[in-house]
Amino acid sequence: MELENLGYNKKIEKLKIENNLKDFEIGRIISEHRERYVVKTEKGEYDAEITGNLRYTANSRMDFPAVGDWVALMVYDSYSSIIHKILPRYSMISRKAVGQSGAIQIIATNIDYAFIVQAIDRDFNINRIERYLAICNSSNIKPIIILNKIDLVDDSKLKSLITSIQNRIKRIPLVWLSNASQKGFEKLEEYLCKGKTYCLLGSSGVGKSSLINNLAGKNIMLTGEISKSITRGKHNTTHRELIITEKGILIDNPGMREVGITNSSSGLKDTFSEIVALSEQCKFSDCKHINEIGCEVLKALDTNKINKASYKNYIKMEKEKTHFELTVSEKRKKDKKFGKMIKNLKKQNKK
Repeated sequence: MELENLGYNKKIEKLKIENNLKDFEIGRIISEHRERYVVKTEKGEYDAEITGNLRYTANSRMDFPAVGDWVALMVYDSYSSIIHKILPRYSMISRKAVGQSGAIQIIATNIDYAFIVQAIDRDFNINRIERYLAICNSSNIKPIIILNKIDLVDDSKLKSLITSIQNRIKRIPLVWLSNASQKGFEKLEEYLCKGKTYCLLGSSGVGKSSLINNLAGKNIMLTGEISKSITRGKHNTTHRELIITEKGILIDNPGMREVGITNSSSGLKDTFSEIVALSEQCKFSDCKHINEIGCEVLKALDTNKINKASYKNYIKMEKEKTHFELTVSEKRKKDKKFGKMIKNLKKQNKK
């Protein structure tokens, strides 16, 4: 296995040199299982753990390795190794951690493109597409929207769905296809490039694993049927995994029903560029675009110059971003206060 097939390039080589890692083996994390990792190098695959120093100095989950990371490791035998350093990431897809206030969950790192997969037969939702776009745009990852399972609708319905996406989301590539018939795959393959990394995003049951199997030309990922009683996909993918194919590097993810927004100001700005451009012309610089006088966004909304559903989604995501930022700020204050208390207690004990 050549490292170039894993996505290794001059940029990664430069980071290796800058971080003085010439004495270490360089590999990429292809899967993670509760802080135990599988790392692929040019010599093979190794089970790996992080050093105690990495664990001790980590301030948050962001400081731990994730699928897609390039790492420097020491190999000790045919199977095991120790990760000593994570190379700086050039991109990262993340979301608000479910059930954890002010925390971020890393989805994958060092991504070039994101396939945002939606199925026409169940939870087709343009609001969710915009959420994924905001996450991608915040890290300069190029998004491609995939509308899957087109074999389940007639041409008229398909045309209507395509139009509804294109009316709201402009300048983003859109591919419609069928995993069953493989219709549309020739168009998708135009975006694939050997050595580039593609992360698949979408809910359970939209066909991400089947998509990977078709692109790889063999059954790599487990697939399953949609539950007919609740029309909800089963979690066939239970962990993130990096798969190397002749057409590119693919990262499959467990289905995500919640896509929480973090502090992705640039992501929202790029995703809702028309609304943001109008907001800069509002009478008040702190305009919330809800009921303020002199709001250019509301004027455009009244004259149908911007999409109403897209506007509502933007307002909702802005509120989530603001709430997340406040939560993080409050958490830092509490941590600082707690640290100060511990420091004072240590001083008192010394006396």
